Amino acid sequence: MTTAEKSVDVAVPISTAYNQWTQFEDFPEFMADVESVTQIDDRHLHWEVEVAGVRRSFDAEITEQHPEERIAWRSTGGTDQAGVVTFHKLTDDQTRVTLQMEMEPEGAAETIGDKAGIVSRAVERDMKNFKEFIESRPTETGAWRGEVPREG
Repeated sequence: MTTAEKSVDVAVPISTAYNQWTQFEDFPEFMADVESVTQIDDRHLHWEVEVAGVRRSFDAEITEQHPEERIAWRSTGGTDQAGVVTFHKLTDDQTRVTLQMEMEPEGAAETIGDKAGIVSRAVERDMKNFKEFIESRPTETGAWRGEVPREG
């Protein structure tokens, strides 16, 4: 399993950073490998991605979500992937956003890409893109403030 983690400090209030991250269908705006995300309901998403030239479709479930704190997910079919994004208030207008992803490489291309650090570089690029995306707009594109308690 490959794990990649990256933090970025964004010049927006924690509510703005969190609210934007709940807009999953906007992920292609700042995540280069994500072609589309379809939100099926409050807990379920369908992803279309292309990583290292390999196209994948998979479903994911939000396993935990707490406003202005964290959003965690895991794939439920297809690609073996999980992650969590956390939000930390630094000041009223500064937020640290940390993304941690785990992914199981599949096939020769992904195994070679994994050894070359492609997942880590992709997470770093996407977080930089998120910073540019959220800081370049007057407000977030939407918000969902619901809770998804961790099961178990």
